[in-house]
Amino acid sequence: MLNIAHLTSAHPRHDARIFGKQCRTLADHGHRVTLVVADGCGDEDRHGIHIVDAGAARGRLQRMISATTRVYRCALALAPDVVQLHDPELLPAGLLLQRHGCKVIFDAHEDVPRQLLGKPYLPPWTRHALAATYARFEHQACRRLDGVITATPFIRERFERINRATVDINNFPMPEEFGADLAWADKPLQVCYAGGLSAIRGIAELVRACELLQTPVRLQLAGAFSEPALAAQLRARPGWRHIDALGQLARGDVAALLGASRAGLVTLHPTLNHLDALPVKMFEYMAAGIPVIASDFPRWRAIVEGDGDGGACGLCVDPCDPPAIAAAIDYLAGHPDIARRMGDNGRRAVRARYNWRSQSNKLIDFYDHL
Repeated sequence: MLNIAHLTSAHPRHDARIFGKQCRTLADHGHRVTLVVADGCGDEDRHGIHIVDAGAARGRLQRMISATTRVYRCALALAPDVVQLHDPELLPAGLLLQRHGCKVIFDAHEDVPRQLLGKPYLPPWTRHALAATYARFEHQACRRLDGVITATPFIRERFERINRATVDINNFPMPEEFGADLAWADKPLQVCYAGGLSAIRGIAELVRACELLQTPVRLQLAGAFSEPALAAQLRARPGWRHIDALGQLARGDVAALLGASRAGLVTLHPTLNHLDALPVKMFEYMAAGIPVIASDFPRWRAIVEGDGDGGACGLCVDPCDPPAIAAAIDYLAGHPDIARRMGDNGRRAVRARYNWRSQSNKLIDFYDHL
């Protein structure tokens, strides 16, 4: 049995990837697992995992300075055998913990250099300078760590050149979470989007698409705006009257929403970081048995419109083209038999390949090799 500490200064304590999948998988395998967070909500024991609260931080800068120090001190007091870092700002803490005899793993949830290059609010020269500086720091830190876990095969390919002990643990869904869907004939005429609401995630195009719909479809938005000015602008558009803004929902409520919908939307903009991503919401829509309307990126198209794992499970569109998005919604609303068949194809693909069980075995094997 290993004494394992997962550390995060930025993610919520019940994050689906960190707590719901990785921590629970390792605890169920017999390891002693502690999750150190920085949210100010106090300590907690849940599902056999001890959650230690290092205290909340105010603002991003304080989080990156004071919260990381407190998370490090909490981890040091636990004297773990293995530490898994879930935020880039924790890499210096990981190097210090190595000096105290811990095995240290970095979990690369995102391709941070590409993410920085895609930040629209940063001047181009700033983006490139920050991306290059961070890439050098990441390379120097991660080549000294005991292993790297990545969220996609694309990110794994980059880290394999830095650290040979690298494995991709994809953030695929647990199919059992999405089994309580309505019979197709009982579903209301609605489609859904679950996730963060921002410009680069295509929320403006979704609202404009609602102005062009030829069928009385409603769009259910489950998520919170990260840009208040954008939220005010979109709420004033005529398409907003076709939208139900649900706010952030609990995991069970998200599953219920997907099960009651006729399609799920994931029309992210073609930023560098999105092109090779594997967004969990796409696979959750598939797990819920509903067709996907997705951005027409090559990697996504191979999954959504391919025939490798049970057939086509949705439609791919230009995410910057509201008329194309509206036409896809109208098509699936007007062809329920095709939509249901696509949903069935997606569910089969998740059960056969795109599920957490296939990834949990890789996680256990990785820890066993450590």
